[in-house]
Amino acid sequence: MARGRTETFLTRTFDGDVGGRRPDQLVVEEPLEIRLDDVLVATTMRTPGHDFELAAGWCHAEGLLAGAPVETIRYCATGSAVETGFNVVSVSTRGRAPTPAPRLTASSSSCGLCGSDSIDDLVDRIGPIPGADAFRPEVLAGVPEAMREHQGLFDATGAVHAAAAFDATGHVAVAREDIGRHNAVDKVVGRLLLDGRLPAAGLGLAVSGRASFEMVQKAWAAGFPAVVAVSAPSALAVRTARRAGMTLAGFARDGALRIYAGPELEG
Repeated sequence: MARGRTETFLTRTFDGDVGGRRPDQLVVEEPLEIRLDDVLVATTMRTPGHDFELAAGWCHAEGLLAGAPVETIRYCATGSAVETGFNVVSVSTRGRAPTPAPRLTASSSSCGLCGSDSIDDLVDRIGPIPGADAFRPEVLAGVPEAMREHQGLFDATGAVHAAAAFDATGHVAVAREDIGRHNAVDKVVGRLLLDGRLPAAGLGLAVSGRASFEMVQKAWAAGFPAVVAVSAPSALAVRTARRAGMTLAGFARDGALRIYAGPELEG
C-alpha cells in the first residue's frame, strides 16, 4: 500500500448563478493502530499508504526504539490483515527496545508532543545538531516548489499535507503525503530509518504547512539540521530550534523566506 487512496463522490457545484454536477475525488482517512513488540502504543487517523514507514517513524520520534533496530514490520501480527482492513501495523525489535507503556487514548492526525519536558528530554537524548550552516537561504527558499512536484495526492484532492527530506542542493530525496501533517513527517522519517539513514545528517526537512513545535521536535529527534515551512512557525518551535542549533525557516514562498533560527542568529 504505497500511495494514498481516494474515493470519488458526485457533488453539486455553484459558481455565481451557474450550477452543475461533477465527480470529486476525496482523500481516504482511516485509523491506524501502531504496535511495538505486541504492545499497542498509538492509534492515529491517517491516509492509508506507506503505513510501515509511518509506524516506524512514529516509534522513532517518540523515543520508543531507544536505538534498537527494527527487525520486522507487518500488518496485524495477531490475525488477518484483511480482517482488520490493513489498519493495524506491528513493529518488532524482537524485544530489544524497552517495553513500552500501552497507550489507551487515540491520537489525532495532528497530535504530537508538547512542552518543556519534551525539549529537555531531547537535549538529554540527542543534544544540539551540527550542520545547520550547510543550507543556503536560496536553497531553502526553493525547496517547497521542488516538493510540489511530489504532491500528486494533493493535486487530486486538495486535502493533504506533505513533508520531504532534501539535501544541501535542494534535491528532494524522500517525499510523503498524508491528511495529517505529523503523519507525513513520520512517513519521511520512517523511510530514512528503514534505509539506515538516521540521524539525517546533511538533510533538511520541508513541510507544507506551519512549523509547530511538534514538527521541530520530530525533526530534532531524526537529526535534521534544518527545517523549512511554507507557513509560519510558532514561538515554541523557534525556541526549540534555537536550542537544538537548527536552522528554521518559514514563509518559504515564491523564492523568499524568513529565517527564525540558525547560526547567524545565535547570540
